[in-house]
Amino acid sequence: MENYKKTALSVLLIIASMVFWSCEEGEGSSSTKPKARGAIGEIVLVIDSVKWNGEVGDALKEVFQSDVPGLIRGESMFDIRKIDPSAMSRIFKSSTNIIYVTTFDDKRIASQNINSVFSKEAKDKAANDPNLYLLRNEDEFAQGQEVIYLFGNNEEELISNLKKNKGKLQNLFQVRERERLEKLLMARKSSEATVFAEKLGLNINVPASYQVVKSEDNFLWLRQPTPTTQRPDISLFFYSTDYTSELQVFPDSLIALRDKITKTHIFGDPNNPNSHLVIEKVDPSPIFKNFLINDNYSIEIRGGWKTNNLSMGGSFLAYVIVDSKRGKLYYMEGFVYYPNEAHRESIREIETILLATDLLAEKEQAS
Repeated sequence: MENYKKTALSVLLIIASMVFWSCEEGEGSSSTKPKARGAIGEIVLVIDSVKWNGEVGDALKEVFQSDVPGLIRGESMFDIRKIDPSAMSRIFKSSTNIIYVTTFDDKRIASQNINSVFSKEAKDKAANDPNLYLLRNEDEFAQGQEVIYLFGNNEEELISNLKKNKGKLQNLFQVRERERLEKLLMARKSSEATVFAEKLGLNINVPASYQVVKSEDNFLWLRQPTPTTQRPDISLFFYSTDYTSELQVFPDSLIALRDKITKTHIFGDPNNPNSHLVIEKVDPSPIFKNFLINDNYSIEIRGGWKTNNLSMGGSFLAYVIVDSKRGKLYYMEGFVYYPNEAHRESIREIETILLATDLLAEKEQAS
């Protein structure tokens, strides 16, 4: 699973060797720097206001404020806090995620403020290679900090690189925020959930706040207790079955599998069998994405769910993993019920937990 988490970062080979700083911004050893602070999903964006209100700003918004796919209502991928370079006080410099944006041809004071950290050699190299657009500098002002410089010789060049590398930039911060969240969530783990998951052939890492609702040989349902108006109702469930044909991983087959699982096990009202969960087919339509998890063919599914009797609904995220060596298929999903509230961070929590799940080696699986 760790290999998957690092995939997005490995494709972004940062050209640190191309930059020679003109001044020391992050003086002092890392041990003397303050700890970075910031909410999960928050990015401080340092940019000239004219640039932000123009085409460069539009390109940046398309990268960092695109809607999270699959949510039942529009929510931006990250919370952007736009700051003028002259307003970058010590408080803002201790933020967890900072992005500086500039072009070397911009003569306005705000952009020149950012440009001053680049040496003449660095600017010359950028002038000779229009594909250079990004510098990554960890812990520049604070411990545990990610500082990114996005630059170009001119706006047209910068915009082009932002558009070409949209997915890479999004993934860089998505992976980082997931890793930050994992440290918080996994400070205390549920040993009970781990034991029950072994019956399915899975090694799951779940916060101690999740409790077992139902467990069978091939099914496990976990849930956050006592949801409130300030706390979302998040459930996780895991299911294993035999893998006999690639037809099982076609979208229609996966929807049918999910409906079969929920119709058997999960109800909005336990006393009403007609309240079982189903996938919302239209708004939003489910989104399927293929990739590898630890060399196993996998599918990510995002979308909306509702109860069959239309009394409840929300957003969900699922992963299907094929273990072709052992002939097993694993379905794991998290869904959130939080009426009239944002779902982004709940889905990020679900994503973090599910991607921390591993397949057990055959000898480790509980009998």
